[in-house]
Amino acid sequence: EVRAAILAAAAERVARDGAADLSLRAVARDVGMVSSAVYRYFASRDELLTALIIEAYDSLGEHVEAQIAASAGRPAATRWIEAALTVREWALAHRHDYALIYGTPIPGYAAPDDTVASGTRVSRALVSIVREADRLEPITDRPVAPTLSKSFGALREQIDLDVDDTTTLAVITAWSQLFGLLSFELFGQTRNFVDDDEALFRAAATAMAASIGLRDD
Repeated sequence: EVRAAILAAAAERVARDGAADLSLRAVARDVGMVSSAVYRYFASRDELLTALIIEAYDSLGEHVEAQIAASAGRPAATRWIEAALTVREWALAHRHDYALIYGTPIPGYAAPDDTVASGTRVSRALVSIVREADRLEPITDRPVAPTLSKSFGALREQIDLDVDDTTTLAVITAWSQLFGLLSFELFGQTRNFVDDDEALFRAAATAMAASIGLRDD
């Protein structure tokens, strides 16, 4: 309970002041503790930040995993589009958490390996849609540079995805486009660009699905 209270207070501090200005002393004041007591739960500011980052990644991962599990048996393209919209739904409801994990890097902080498992949950969930698709029909068969092929092979082994290099490139591109467009929206880059961000995001997700070769039947 004390740990949860510290994390909640830290999240409020990050939302108000930004992650770069997070202070264990300030968090201790917020929860009515002396700073030395907080250090019994988190040894440093970076350890507290890491806990917040893992919590945010897990929240997003759980949200998307649940939606994808519920969509089992539906057309692959539909599943991808709905999953993408679920990512957007979470991000809009957790703007500060999204900014913490996908926003500006925090000066002086380097995420440890502890964040990897949680940080890849949403990407692995999206990849599962590709893995479970009955068949793929990518819209391009453009060859991939040899310098990328080795890396793509290692990546496919890690995520258990049996596709060719061209499809791997399409998946990576779609994943990065999804979060890139979402960051544009959340950080104000689409202001005066479009009137309907949801419609733009849905249209882009549909194009992403097509580029990977996910079908609607």
